[in-house]
Amino acid sequence: MLLIPAIDLKDGKCVRLQQGDMQAATTFGDDPAAMARRWLQAGARRLHLVDLNGAFAGRPINEAAVKAIVRAVGDTLPVQLGGGIRDLDTIERLLDDGVSYVIIGTAAVKSPGFLKDACSAFGGHVIVGLDAKDGKVATDGWSKLTGHEVVDLAKKFEDYGVEAVIYTDIGRDGMLTGINVEATVKLAQALTIPVIASGGLAGMADIEQLCAVEGDGVEGVICGRSIYTGALDFVAAQARADELNGRV
Repeated sequence: MLLIPAIDLKDGKCVRLQQGDMQAATTFGDDPAAMARRWLQAGARRLHLVDLNGAFAGRPINEAAVKAIVRAVGDTLPVQLGGGIRDLDTIERLLDDGVSYVIIGTAAVKSPGFLKDACSAFGGHVIVGLDAKDGKVATDGWSKLTGHEVVDLAKKFEDYGVEAVIYTDIGRDGMLTGINVEATVKLAQALTIPVIASGGLAGMADIEQLCAVEGDGVEGVICGRSIYTGALDFVAAQARADELNGRV
């Protein structure tokens, strides 16, 4: 079970939002590279970056901060990045910058042909982010709810060759109310590619629940507000996950 610290970037700073609301941002650090080193030293095995400005602008905005993070962690820590990735040139540039995986969200839903092309051109480096509420996919920084069912879209994207799916319950994101384990497992069972849980991680109980369903295809969980507020001790949580899944 991968516990993946999230670094959300807004105006070059590290923040966390509540339910995707840019006006409800809490700043947790002014130095994204230092934050990345913090999680590297804590034993993280992957980092999750979100360019929040980019998600709303439709193009990467915080690339300087992303580059600084990649330089800070070197080759030792894979970095996945989402937010405003809408064309193949952008993907190529980000991968050249040292990003390991690009996360395509809104563009995957609105332009599935783009996603298919991205998987063909950059196989092994494309993750799809599906944000949902009550089983329906949302786009445009969660501001628009579509009629698409999560499972149906995920199956189609799996056929395109995506590496994994990040499933976020947007009703819970940033609220510390607990992961929607049931919906995450339902999605994972419908796919053969890994699913990464996201949205609402509250504490160790969530980690233990997710470890219990790792065999269903839930590979990891994105850790956001909980590890910044202290609700979850990242080091202890990763150690517990390793213990439960036989890595110790």
